Amino acid sequence: MQALRARAMMREMFLLASLALLSRVPSIGSSSDYEYVWNARDDGQRRCTAIPEDLRLCHGIGYAQMLLPNLLDHESMAEVKQQASSWVPLVHRRCHAGTQVFLCSLFAPVCLEKAVGPCRLLCESVRDACSPIMEAFGFVWPEMLNCSRFPLEEKDLCISKNNTGISDESEPTPACPPCDIDMNPDVILQNMCASEFAIKAKIKKTTIENADKKVILQKRKKEVRNGALNNTELKKLVLYLKNGAHCPCQQLDNIMNHYLIMGRKVGKRYLLTGIHQWDEKNREFRRVLNEIKTHKCSALDSVFK
Repeated sequence: MQALRARAMMREMFLLASLALLSRVPSIGSSSDYEYVWNARDDGQRRCTAIPEDLRLCHGIGYAQMLLPNLLDHESMAEVKQQASSWVPLVHRRCHAGTQVFLCSLFAPVCLEKAVGPCRLLCESVRDACSPIMEAFGFVWPEMLNCSRFPLEEKDLCISKNNTGISDESEPTPACPPCDIDMNPDVILQNMCASEFAIKAKIKKTTIENADKKVILQKRKKEVRNGALNNTELKKLVLYLKNGAHCPCQQLDNIMNHYLIMGRKVGKRYLLTGIHQWDEKNREFRRVLNEIKTHKCSALDSVFK
């Protein structure tokens, strides 16, 4: 009886600590949006360490310390930063209200005696909402986040989406991610980091090909940032907007303007990953042009596999 009572008390302490820490997360809802179930995992090998300011994915999430190694078996903080930085743009896309909680429970698990990771249903919910955005940029949901690896039964302590909390539809997936029209330098640079090249060009015409939109460019093209195209490939370049057959994209309807067009090769096709109006009178756009050649990006291909 004493052992059972002690176990119950320890469980209650973990629950209270988790709720107290994670309920202060500012951008992903209140603690009532998530429920916590028991996970009896031995974490004797892990240690607590401060979440550094340059761990942008999780710094300021609502708790100050994390467990290392984390739940993705990253041994060093340098490795955590390198891998986590690639996911910041996805959180900014707001494809799911729980994206940051899900990712930070893995990259920077809260510093408790037992690590608290995500439940399978939370993983599946985030995956289903956010994978269409990843696919639009030519990436697939990575094997390291295979939802089958996370607990489903409520016998383990994990973070689970509460059906009585915010709905998955509260932050809808953008219909056409590469076609964001706001002149936001950070968004443009994020698109560039998901790309292999950037050019200045006009649209000649678009056609529908299965579920994709085929984008044919006018002959005159100017390289802005090139890492994947030779002269012949640039001359013959045709782009595809993944799953964009019927999505709204104002830029593709206007053949008079020049655009900053970004893309990457996936298989035998070149995907359109970003298209923004070329406007050198705009101060924010000029900032992008100044930074685009020297901006340092995370190694996306090493993460999204």
